[in-house]
Amino acid sequence: MRVLLGGLLLCVTLAGAEYDVVVYGGTPGGVAAAISAARLGRSVALVEYHRHLGGMTTSGLGKSDIETREAIGGLFYEFTRRVHGHYVEMNGPQSANVKLARDGYYYEPSVAQRVMDGMVAAEGKIRVMTHHRLMEAVRSGQRLTAIRVRNRGSGEMVELRGGVFIDGTYEGDLAAFAGARYRVGRESRAEFNELHAGVVYQDYETRAFLPGTTGEGDERIPAYTFRLCLTTDPDNSRVLSGPPADYDRANYLGYLDDWRSGRFAPPKVMKEGVGYYAPTFNTVVRAISMAELPNRKLDVNMNPRALGFPFAGINHGYPEADWEERERITARIRNLTLGLLYFLQNDSEIPPDHRRLANQFHLAKDEFKDNDNFPWQLYVREARRLVGLYTLTENDTIVGPGLGRTRVHADSIAAGEFPVDSFPVRGREAGHDVALEGYIFMLDNLTRPYQIPYRVMVPERVDGLLAPVAASTTHVAFSTVRLEPTWMAMGEAAGAAAHLALAGGVEPRGVNVNRLQRLLLRGDHVITYFSDIDRKHRAYAALQYFGSKGFFKDYRARADEAVDATTAREWWRLATGRAARGEAAEITKGVVRGWLKADGLEVEDSEWISQPRDSVTRGELCRLLYLATEAGQGENGPVRPAGNGGGG
Repeated sequence: MRVLLGGLLLCVTLAGAEYDVVVYGGTPGGVAAAISAARLGRSVALVEYHRHLGGMTTSGLGKSDIETREAIGGLFYEFTRRVHGHYVEMNGPQSANVKLARDGYYYEPSVAQRVMDGMVAAEGKIRVMTHHRLMEAVRSGQRLTAIRVRNRGSGEMVELRGGVFIDGTYEGDLAAFAGARYRVGRESRAEFNELHAGVVYQDYETRAFLPGTTGEGDERIPAYTFRLCLTTDPDNSRVLSGPPADYDRANYLGYLDDWRSGRFAPPKVMKEGVGYYAPTFNTVVRAISMAELPNRKLDVNMNPRALGFPFAGINHGYPEADWEERERITARIRNLTLGLLYFLQNDSEIPPDHRRLANQFHLAKDEFKDNDNFPWQLYVREARRLVGLYTLTENDTIVGPGLGRTRVHADSIAAGEFPVDSFPVRGREAGHDVALEGYIFMLDNLTRPYQIPYRVMVPERVDGLLAPVAASTTHVAFSTVRLEPTWMAMGEAAGAAAHLALAGGVEPRGVNVNRLQRLLLRGDHVITYFSDIDRKHRAYAALQYFGSKGFFKDYRARADEAVDATTAREWWRLATGRAARGEAAEITKGVVRGWLKADGLEVEDSEWISQPRDSVTRGELCRLLYLATEAGQGENGPVRPAGNGGGG
């Protein structure tokens, strides 16, 4: 076979294999998609560019980015349970490490790797292919039918044919190779009427807009960095023997200005449970942000509040670059990161006590052993974004006028919850001495738990493909979607959707979303966030499901309160598509049985029927409607525009 590679026509021998589902991209979203499909009986190929699975979760991001734990369930919740179990087994339930693991939401990279690899290995239907690079996508008409990948070690080319393909990459590579339309950069305010879109200067303490904010769109993207895993254990420390080859201390002198001006003081509002590492406050070491992990380790991020932050703009061109250029950009950011650590520990202009503090933190010798103790995954915060059947916007993530919750989507397949939060896109500029351009810090005053519609992962025209990671959102909305727990929820939904598409003989765009939602809800998935129920509630799945159908106007289900007649009749209409037959001044079991009989609906719920009281609670009615309408959810049916509005 003749294949075009980088402009050279080569003759290669092409091996081939066929799977139900092919997932390209071993990020947490891709891993969740593979596990989800495999658990539903599908054969899966899981292909990853790097030598490891897990993306940022196993490459330094040891602090789960999640503010509202109840909003994310499913496979991510299972992952945290397994992490927690690991530390309990290794250290005992009352140990300091178990406390530092915070119920499994904080972890060492090596532990995350062990847990995630174990979850994949437990599924016998997944073939893992790490260290493979996507070379070509094969289409028949508008349908993706195969991909060709090259083993980065041996050079062997392999063709993977599949029934459904899932793009699990941070970069949206598979969608782009398949010819799907995508976006790079920032929309203008006018395009989707988003308050924080486009060019923005914002005070990160007050959230007030600063002079220079225009809202104009451009192609800039948030800065990329690495998330380091450092240790304070001398016996486990890999001490830097010198600076990286291209070290230039001038890159970091701005941090001294930040310290002298008081910018490294503690936040004015200290959030409970965030995991601040207080010893670095009011020192130059605050150039990096730290959170404690088990076993004397720390999750280390680069502090974007600093005007001396040198990482913005270096990633320009990365999303659409080939891998050779991406590796050059990655190496530059890696060296800049190591250079910062060296600067803090050694530069003579750093105050001696600050240097002594910085020299407590070193690369951990027991992490990333095959990569010189340095994380292998660049923190690609945003790259390409699919243009799908729906575009999620900032307005989907906020509570609008007259509403008690965010926009409702009838095809919701996951909940998002992290505040809008974007790293800077430009470095320090003259005349801008409060914040770097593009830095939007944790809009927890605006962002509320929201629903993510299935349509954001379905391309406009390309069939046979889902993109749960590089999903269809605006830049602003992507800054809240782009968290690993949310991506795992979306990946899990993509795997289940692939299964239903294959079972029904339809394209992913034709999957019956009602059936998909019910399938997901069997596994403690969250598609609607409520503030007053938990996974143990008997009506939990029903409340989640009907939360996507317009039953609830705010974040309270009030599941155990008696349902009033007006609400009951409205819910009946929304669930069945028909008005309830017969008047009722109050709702009793007899009334509900009569409605069921009149509509020819039967449901076995003897526990509720046998209860001595005659009143009906909101949760009970939801559960009965959920069971009564389940038989009507076939395997097929198109994705229809749904909810109370859309972004496009």
